[in-house]
Amino acid sequence: MKKIVASLSLLIGFALTALSANDFDKGVEADKNNDFKSANIFYKKACDGGDADGCYNLGVLYDDGQGVKQDYFKASTLYKKACDGGYADGCYNLGVLYRDDKGVKQDYYKASTLFKKACDGGDVKGCCNLGVLYNYGQGVKQDYFKASTLYKKSCDSGDTAGCCNLGFLYYNGQGVRQSASKAKALFKKACDGGYVDGCKNYAILNK
Repeated sequence: MKKIVASLSLLIGFALTALSANDFDKGVEADKNNDFKSANIFYKKACDGGDADGCYNLGVLYDDGQGVKQDYFKASTLYKKACDGGYADGCYNLGVLYRDDKGVKQDYYKASTLFKKACDGGDVKGCCNLGVLYNYGQGVKQDYFKASTLYKKSCDSGDTAGCCNLGFLYYNGQGVRQSASKAKALFKKACDGGYVDGCKNYAILNK
C-alpha cells in the first residue's frame, strides 16, 4: 500500500488544522526515515484531530504491519474514516480489503461501491479495479463495455494495469470491436510504463 505526502485536508477549524498539519508532517518525516513507531504516534494524533490523510497513512501502517502489529480490521476502520473524510485513496484501500476478505467479510458489491467512490474522487486504481469487477461480474452485473470505459479512464490517467486490461478486451473483442493492433498498442503502453504483463503480451503479439 502507498503512503501519501500530499498537502493536508482543511476541513476543520484553523487551530486544529494547524496542530494536525504539524503532527502529520512529523509522521511523514518519521515515515521517510523508516521510524514507523514514531510515524504511528504522529499519524494517530493527526487522525484524532480530524485529518483524513493521517487516518489513511495510519491505516497503511496497520495494513502493512509497520511499527504496529498487522491488523487488517484496524486498517479497515481507519480507511473508512479517511474515505468518509473525502480521501479517495482511503475508499480504494477499503475496497481492496472487502474484495480480498481481509479484516472485513468479503463483499464484492461493497468493494464495487468503494472503488466507484475512489474512481469518482480521482483515484485511477479505483477505476481499474471497478473495471475488473464489471469484467468478471463480481458484485455487479457483468458488462464488458462498462469495463472497457473504466479501463480506458484509468489508462488515460497513467494506470498501466488499466492499459493492459483494456488491451485484453480489444484482443478478445469484449465490449469493444476486436482489434489486434489496438491490443498491441495498449500492451506496449503498459509495458513502457513498467507493467510486466503488458510486456509479456506485447512480446506474444510480436511473434
